[in-house]
Amino acid sequence: MSHLCFSLFYLSFCFPVYTILSKVHSDRNVYPSAGVLFVHVLEREYFKGEFPPYPKPGEISNDPITFNTNLMGYPDRPGWLRYIQRTPYSDGVLYGSPTVENVGKPTVIEITAYNRRTFETARRNLIINIMSAEDFPLPYQAEFFIRNMNVEEMLASEVLGDFLGAVKNVWQPERLNAINITSALDRGGRVPLPINDMKEGVYVMVGADVPFSSCLREVENPQNQLRCSQEMEPLITCDKKFRTQFHIDWCKISLVDNTKQVSTFQEVIRGEGILPDGGEYKPPSDTLKSRDYYSDFLITLAVPSAIALVLFLILAYIMCCRREGVEKRNMQTPDIQLVHHSAIQKSTKELRDMSKNREIAWPLSTLPVFHPVTGEIVPPLHTDSYDNTSMPLMQTQQNLPHQTQIPQQQSAGEFRMTTFQRFEASI
Repeated sequence: MSHLCFSLFYLSFCFPVYTILSKVHSDRNVYPSAGVLFVHVLEREYFKGEFPPYPKPGEISNDPITFNTNLMGYPDRPGWLRYIQRTPYSDGVLYGSPTVENVGKPTVIEITAYNRRTFETARRNLIINIMSAEDFPLPYQAEFFIRNMNVEEMLASEVLGDFLGAVKNVWQPERLNAINITSALDRGGRVPLPINDMKEGVYVMVGADVPFSSCLREVENPQNQLRCSQEMEPLITCDKKFRTQFHIDWCKISLVDNTKQVSTFQEVIRGEGILPDGGEYKPPSDTLKSRDYYSDFLITLAVPSAIALVLFLILAYIMCCRREGVEKRNMQTPDIQLVHHSAIQKSTKELRDMSKNREIAWPLSTLPVFHPVTGEIVPPLHTDSYDNTSMPLMQTQQNLPHQTQIPQQQSAGEFRMTTFQRFEASI
């Protein structure tokens, strides 16, 4: 046989454990058995020869290499096949338990290696030919949860062989096979904290041809079930045979006896609603009465439209027919308020007219006024011909006809002239 297939032997026993392991080669053919754990190692050393070496001679090539695996013509692998690679500097592993449905059908897996230094790729094919097993399925199956292991550590042939040897020592079967290995993360487990070398945990399912031993049955007694419900460790007499290397969570052990499973097939009792053999579906005839949708149309459209029209008429009456008018408003307003309002309107109109044409007559506020002392008419500060466009915002001190400058003493003997406007009155 052209593939690498070997059996795992426990060092203390001569009983063989059948598990398929293989190394990667170019377009290899492997022949796993249905229902038996299949492990295929993708070695980085093999793919290093597919990539160019380091430019400097004598340096050791240790390029980071990752793998991508998929079923030929599909983006992912078959449902029974899993893949794991912890870091780009470790080997990848394909593992899983082939199903009976794929027996006799070649499964071509495309393996693509990526060199993360040079960004080059290499592709090889793995042809998996699933064979049928004579003793499959084994009638008695037990699934253990190992807390101090990761899945890639458990897939190693030495570790898996030690575990199966410990199970054989407790179970004492004639045939014992590893059926499947599953990471606790695939079962909904949480990623452990990176402290105290905590592990993810792994589920290992094994099968045998003899009933479960009394030690494995101890987890089913009421005392241990009560301790498990209280999150306490159950008392298992054979735990010491695993404790040296494997920490078993006995509360999560699963024992399946396929010999006692009742068939779920039920005979179909024919009655109303089930057609006899050879019956055909008969659709309803075309003579059904047609339905009149006129009343539905009226209810759906006419009624909401009528309600909207009534609301519109009410709103129009309030807005148009209930207005009091300007005359009624003026009658209810005091006269003094109307005079003030009229004066404000006239002043506003005058200012707007002035802003349009600056050459019009001066406003009333700039016309001559009477002197409060003499009673004479005092002319405005500037004449009508004065150019108001060049008039500054604040006038400077100038010697106007009606102004007098008075000296005022300041500190350090200096004097400052003060200008004030004077009005002469003739008596």
